[in-house]
Amino acid sequence: MDKQYRLKRTLKQLTGLSALALFTCTAAQAANWRYAHEEYAGDVQDVYAYKFKEYIEDNSDHTLKVYRFGELGESDDIMEQTQAGILNFVNQSPGFTGALIPEAQIFFIPYLMPTDMSSVVKFFRESKAINEDFPKLYAEKGLELLQMYPEGEMVITLDEIATTPEELNNKKIRVMTNPLLSETYSAFGATPTPLPWGEVYGALQTNMIQGHENPIFWIESGKLYEVSPNLIFTGHGWFTTAMMANQDFYNDLSKEDQTLVQKASDYAFEEILEHIDGLADSSLEKITNSSKKVTVTRLNDEQIEAFKERAPQVEDKFIEMAGDSGKALLKQFKQDIKDL
Repeated sequence: MDKQYRLKRTLKQLTGLSALALFTCTAAQAANWRYAHEEYAGDVQDVYAYKFKEYIEDNSDHTLKVYRFGELGESDDIMEQTQAGILNFVNQSPGFTGALIPEAQIFFIPYLMPTDMSSVVKFFRESKAINEDFPKLYAEKGLELLQMYPEGEMVITLDEIATTPEELNNKKIRVMTNPLLSETYSAFGATPTPLPWGEVYGALQTNMIQGHENPIFWIESGKLYEVSPNLIFTGHGWFTTAMMANQDFYNDLSKEDQTLVQKASDYAFEEILEHIDGLADSSLEKITNSSKKVTVTRLNDEQIEAFKERAPQVEDKFIEMAGDSGKALLKQFKQDIKDL
C-alpha cells in the first residue's frame, strides 16, 4: 500500500469534512485539533497528551482529539499524517524519527545520558542541545518541536539472565527501526532485529527473538514480562520522546494561539515529570507481584564498565550517519552534561 493511498484513507477515516474546515484556526474561530501518539491508555505519552488537551480546552474554545497507538497506524504512519497536515500534533520518539532526522539518534548512544532522575530532569530543562539545537533540526523537516521529555530508564528483557556482552552473543534483540540502535546492540554483542511494535509480543513468545528493550512502565503495560521474564538494568540510557506540530499549521496560528500551544506543552511537561517520578518503581512492583518467573538483575559498576567500553564505536557510527551537524550536536550534548 503506497504512502499517498494510506494518507487519503486515514483522512476519510477521520472525518467527512474538508481538511480546511478541520484545521484552519483563527482567534475568532474555535477549532478541533488532532493529536496522535505511540502508546496505550494511561502510558506516559498518553498522560502528556491529555494534560496538553486539558490546558488547551481549559484556556480556549478549541478542542483536541487524542489518538492512541494503533488507532491511526504505527509510528511511521502518524508522522506521515502530521507532515501531510492530516494531524496537527504528533508525539514520536527519536527512535523512529531517526530516519527523518539522523541527529535525533543521539539518544541511542549508550552511556551518554545521565540515568538518575534528578540529573535527567535538570538536563532536559537546561540543555542547549535540547532547547536550542533540536528545534532547528526539526524545523528543517516541516515540524515545530514543542517539547522533548524523558519517559524512563531503558531496561533489557531476555529469555535468560545475562550480565556480560559475551552472554548476549547470538541473542536476537528487537530494536526499533533505527540504525544507530542496531549499532548499539551489535556493540553489546547481540544480534539487533528491527520489528514493528505490534509484532514484539508474539516474536518473544515464539522465540523468534530472545529479548528487547523498553522503559519498565512499557514492559508492564504491554505485559512483555510474561514472555520475556528476565529484566536487566544496564544503566545505558533513558527513553526520550518528542512532541511536535505540523509547522505550516503552527505558523498559520494567531500569536495568541501559538502562545496557548507553547504554554500547554510546558504545562504538560511539568505534569509528566511529576508523573514519571516513582513510576518505574511502581511498575516494577506490579510486574514482580504478577509473575514469579520474573528476575531482576541490576548490573554493578564493574559489569557496566564492560558494556560502556563498547560505546565509542556507537559514537563513531553516529558521527558517520549524522555528519558535521551530528558531531557538533554530540559536542554540545557532552558540554551540557558536563555543566550539570
